[in-house]
Amino acid sequence: MNAVDTAVKLLQAKKIRPSLTRIHILAYLLSHPIHPTVDQIYQALLPQIPTLSKTTVYNTLDLLLENKLVKLVGVEQREKHYDANTKDHGHFFCRICEKIYDFSTPAAEIEAPEIKGFQIEVKNVSYSGVCSDCRHKNKHKEDEYEKFEGN
Repeated sequence: MNAVDTAVKLLQAKKIRPSLTRIHILAYLLSHPIHPTVDQIYQALLPQIPTLSKTTVYNTLDLLLENKLVKLVGVEQREKHYDANTKDHGHFFCRICEKIYDFSTPAAEIEAPEIKGFQIEVKNVSYSGVCSDCRHKNKHKEDEYEKFEGN
């Protein structure tokens, strides 16, 4: 089943009218697990939907969030990022390349006695730092710098 068919089925299951815009936005998120921002979604879909507005993207994402078809990714950034993977998992944000990586986490098993009795509605586990690719690239640059300094 392709992303469009899956999007239609997910929308119908939540009793949301599967409009062209809703289908395309959800299908984009399902087929691009890159944790896009509103602007990235808008730019990607504009060629297919020339009448698309950023307001429509925001409103559609709010509807999808409300119906638990997408999640907000909790990372340290200026912009919100969206994820169609609604299963419990964590995110790692690389401060250099600004990519967001998924990782599995036993979020359901994390206990916090300080909030016992609270009603938990959203669980987010996020880390930030430098990914292994950027560490490798920067290590190479540091080695070159040290060679230059030594001469």
